Amino acid sequence: MAKNTFTTHPWQVREDSLDPESVGVAESVFALANGYVGLRGVLDEGRPSASRGTFLAGVFEYHPLSYPEGGYGHPDNGQAMIGVADGSVIRLQVDGVPLDVRDASPARHERVLDLREGSLRREVEWRTPTGALMRLVSTRLVSLSHRSATAIRYEVQAVDQPVQIVIRSELTVNGTPPSVENSDPRVAEALGSPFEPLLGGSHAGGGHLVHRTRGSGICVAAAVSHDLVLPEGADVHTVDSEDQIATSIVAELEPGGSAGFVKFVSHAWSREDPAEDLRDQASAALEGARQLGWEGLLAEQRRVLDGFWETSDVEIDGDPELQQALRFDLFQLLQASACVNRAPVGAKGLTGYGYSGHTFWDIDGFLIPTMALLRPQDAARMLRWRSSGLDRARKRAQVLGLEGASFPWRTIDGGEASAYWPASTAAAHINADVARGFAFWADATGGNVADVGGLEVLAETARVWTSMLHRDHEGRCHLYGMTGPDEYTGVVDDNVFTNLMARRNLRWAADACAADPDSMRQLGVSLEETQLWQQAADAMYIPYDEVLRVHPANEGFTTYREWDFEGRQDAYPVQDHQHYAKIYRRQVIKQADLELALWWCADYFTPEETARNLDYYERRTVRDSSLSAAAQAVVCARAGHLDLALAYLREAALVDLRDLQHDSEEGLHLASLAGAWLALTCGLGGLQVAGGMLQLAPRLPGQLKRIAFRFQWRGHRFGVETTAAGTVVRLLDAGTGGGASQGADGTESGPEVRLTIDGTEYAVAPGLPAEAPLRSPEPLLPPPTQPAGRAPGGHPA
Repeated sequence: MAKNTFTTHPWQVREDSLDPESVGVAESVFALANGYVGLRGVLDEGRPSASRGTFLAGVFEYHPLSYPEGGYGHPDNGQAMIGVADGSVIRLQVDGVPLDVRDASPARHERVLDLREGSLRREVEWRTPTGALMRLVSTRLVSLSHRSATAIRYEVQAVDQPVQIVIRSELTVNGTPPSVENSDPRVAEALGSPFEPLLGGSHAGGGHLVHRTRGSGICVAAAVSHDLVLPEGADVHTVDSEDQIATSIVAELEPGGSAGFVKFVSHAWSREDPAEDLRDQASAALEGARQLGWEGLLAEQRRVLDGFWETSDVEIDGDPELQQALRFDLFQLLQASACVNRAPVGAKGLTGYGYSGHTFWDIDGFLIPTMALLRPQDAARMLRWRSSGLDRARKRAQVLGLEGASFPWRTIDGGEASAYWPASTAAAHINADVARGFAFWADATGGNVADVGGLEVLAETARVWTSMLHRDHEGRCHLYGMTGPDEYTGVVDDNVFTNLMARRNLRWAADACAADPDSMRQLGVSLEETQLWQQAADAMYIPYDEVLRVHPANEGFTTYREWDFEGRQDAYPVQDHQHYAKIYRRQVIKQADLELALWWCADYFTPEETARNLDYYERRTVRDSSLSAAAQAVVCARAGHLDLALAYLREAALVDLRDLQHDSEEGLHLASLAGAWLALTCGLGGLQVAGGMLQLAPRLPGQLKRIAFRFQWRGHRFGVETTAAGTVVRLLDAGTGGGASQGADGTESGPEVRLTIDGTEYAVAPGLPAEAPLRSPEPLLPPPTQPAGRAPGGHPA
């Protein structure tokens, strides 16, 4: 695990020195992106590095999948995100010696990710072998408003002696292959050099490259240019080859003299457009960025972030580390989605090669609801991408012998890319998770799901459930052979989470079709079919253990053998130390499963059932997945265990800044970062949006003095502030709904919105906040315990 090398600051993530053991984690933490293009936070000179790469969302390559035994319906090819033309490398020599921080032992090496400016600044001071003191200042950004544009401002200064410097600024294709952990040599062959050249050219200070992937047929163009600030007599020249454009600068610097430039890079990609069109697109984007210049791009960056923080900021009094982490998390969520377009958001975003760049159900389950409440336009684009995959999902359902549409477990292009069916195809809950993303967006925004392709998704996922259902002699509906969110309990019957979510999916579809009969007819959905969905939902079987008075995670789970937690405290993750043949039928849980049902399907459970289920499953959940802590935080908060909720919230929020899963060098854990915000707002804030009325139930752990957060709901912006004195909810500006209210002087104060706080209805309007006392209901049971050695990892350092 990497060391905790980042200092605490409310608006910055700062690294005061370079730790060789933490290089990979820092590359992920300092990654810059905008949902379209992203680059790892690699040092300018490219070394040392754990994993370099510049990525474009949706750009990938196919590779062979190996199976020990063939089988019907297995995917033929895997998919892997690949690095595109990388313009982040700028190599420097001083008096013939390359800058390498491993050899230079810099007197100062600092990097600062500024969450309000949206930039990464690096400052290095070192002495050359000849004794010259040098200073390098480099600042980079990926534009949040101009999706194709990245820029680096680079300046080298000779402090106390004359020196000769040589700078080589590169744009390179096929130079950042992903690390391949697969013994099949065909995989490394496919991913090692995935691009073939199509077009290229250079000019003084820049040029362009256009390449196409050999397997997936994706065409990618990149263009580069430099605005130079050099001393008199400096020499500049540019050379190009099939895979590289390199601009070199040779200059003599006197003491106090400097040389530098602003490097602009742009990208464009398509599977349909010809190479010449993409070249022109990239060139036009480059010229647009150059016209704005560095200061213009920086001003635009600040404008976007000012607007984002105005509507999305979180304030925590009493925990500076959590304050920093939550703002970092929100910044990274914005970076993952701000400019996403006709492409998925991967589980790691554009911060690393982890999971091969695939998207999973956790993006639908955690990121889309978060962005629906923060930047609903971004959530809408993500949903449109999901709905664009319906044809592939229908074909997958046909392969599985089902009606409707079956969405892929992991994918980039919309087709299934998982070779392990017990934890993928059997995890059919993905279909309900996708449906929930559309339903949540509609509840949060008041929008019509049909506008983002959601009505068809709801109908087709309802159809897939009805074709999976089994009816017993009593008429009850069962789902057999399923894997729930807990991947340590696979291929089981009547997983409670799956059954409850399928039931909701069926009802969402029936209600959405009834509300839009014209679209329903266009989709070929009959009234009889929607009635069938409702009947199936009403008849869904949900297991319950009458003896233990808890819900088994699946039929028979509470009769499985108990796991020896005391004797295996050092054997985590469990999957790395025990075979699945043993894990599958033991009471050991990788990630919140039944507890996630307690959150997402809360209205099914009574408070007493929630308390007993929480107590039972906390004792058996080892959290070998980063998805778990956020769900556990929400349920603990709602059950009144506020200190435990805060500890889980901290774990979710700090997962990457502390490298709690020991794998952050592969990329950030976006679902956990989104889950941290949901743990704060839906857990400690008690926020719920279903049912047409905003609901809050604020709670304040004893370690915190104040919690404040902002969000959007149905065209309105809200601010919620909770202290020991109570909760104040403000309508920060008026949206499109509601009627006018009157102030004490009889004047109209603007549209009024009604909401509930702890079940009591209030009205808020601009200038007329709602104020409610702080409640701290007594928990029904003592705080639950966790498996030996698996207490939440979010406790203060």
